[in-house]
Amino acid sequence: MPEEYKKLPMYRYLMILTIASMGGLQVWRTLFNNFAVEMAHLNGDQVGVIQAVREIPGFLALLAIFVIRLIPEHRLSALSIFTLGLGVAVTGFFPSYTGLIATTLLMSFGFHYYETTNQSLTLQYFTQDEAPRVFGRLRSVAAAANIGVGLVIFLLTILLTYQNIYLMMGTAVIGLAVWGLFQKPADKFKPPQRKKMILRKKYWLFYFLTFMAGARRQIFVAFAVFLLVKRFAFSVQEVTALFVVNNIINYFLSPLIGKAIVRFGERRVLSLEYGSLIFVFLGYAFAASKITVAFLYILDHIFFNFAIAIRTYFQKIGDPRDIAPSMAVGFTINHIAAVVMPAVGGLLWMIDFRIPFFIGAVFSLVSLAAVQYIKRSLKTAQTS
Repeated sequence: MPEEYKKLPMYRYLMILTIASMGGLQVWRTLFNNFAVEMAHLNGDQVGVIQAVREIPGFLALLAIFVIRLIPEHRLSALSIFTLGLGVAVTGFFPSYTGLIATTLLMSFGFHYYETTNQSLTLQYFTQDEAPRVFGRLRSVAAAANIGVGLVIFLLTILLTYQNIYLMMGTAVIGLAVWGLFQKPADKFKPPQRKKMILRKKYWLFYFLTFMAGARRQIFVAFAVFLLVKRFAFSVQEVTALFVVNNIINYFLSPLIGKAIVRFGERRVLSLEYGSLIFVFLGYAFAASKITVAFLYILDHIFFNFAIAIRTYFQKIGDPRDIAPSMAVGFTINHIAAVVMPAVGGLLWMIDFRIPFFIGAVFSLVSLAAVQYIKRSLKTAQTS
């Protein structure tokens, strides 16, 4: 299939801004724990609160609906990257509990609002055959950005202070945002987006799958790495090695996932994801060796990328004018679990560490049953 979509201005626009987004987040994520302990002298409870605060902007993503009443959506994308870069750049100047809460919120609003508009613009500007491929390529370039930033930070930590690294890398992200602000990738002939919150009964499956994906992801984020360190004594070097392996695999595999969605459809791809995750979560609960749990961790990361099929499913059933508000609402729904699951799962972990993973397996089973409601042959919804 000719990849004519690569010639669209929006394709290059999203590629550059995705590199900025994932690069900026990777800088923050890589340095945060060491900076919090060594420079801000925070304890575990304070770090936990900051990590919880980081999810608040995701929960408030639906407010993007009202922002695009004032500015075009692609402009909001660039401004979000600017906000992300600014949050990263100034982090080193505020080595305190309140300072890190403020800079984390700033960075996180930028990251989450870009992710919301990124999903929306991809579905608006690319066809049903093109969108999965574009999502796959965006995931691929994000993995490459993560690896590149990781290597740069490894070298810079030898030469520069935290403050200088944050400032330098954040400024680079701001530079890409400024580039974005001067671009004009929008197509005035695309269907205008509704600029109000949209909740429709016919989208119930999209809402449900989005919520379940967020709940499962939080179990992984909160407890998978903790399992590696707590029960299997993984060192920092071993966890880092896993991170590098994951990104290398995702760099090559993500475009193939996009092609698989086009060829086999969302129902089959999501069924494979959910069916496999049942065994991945049960594997976490019963794994007895480092090699086994490391393999499960890598599989978990691979299947996470299958979630792009939820968004391309919406593209096939939704009114084209509902894409922007529905992606914003979906992002908020996805983050509801981020507020609840880590705290509830932590209490259950204290009873038996296996319980959160059993819950993840049940969530996967429920999702597997729900995804069977996707019709085998989807057609573009008629504009209502």
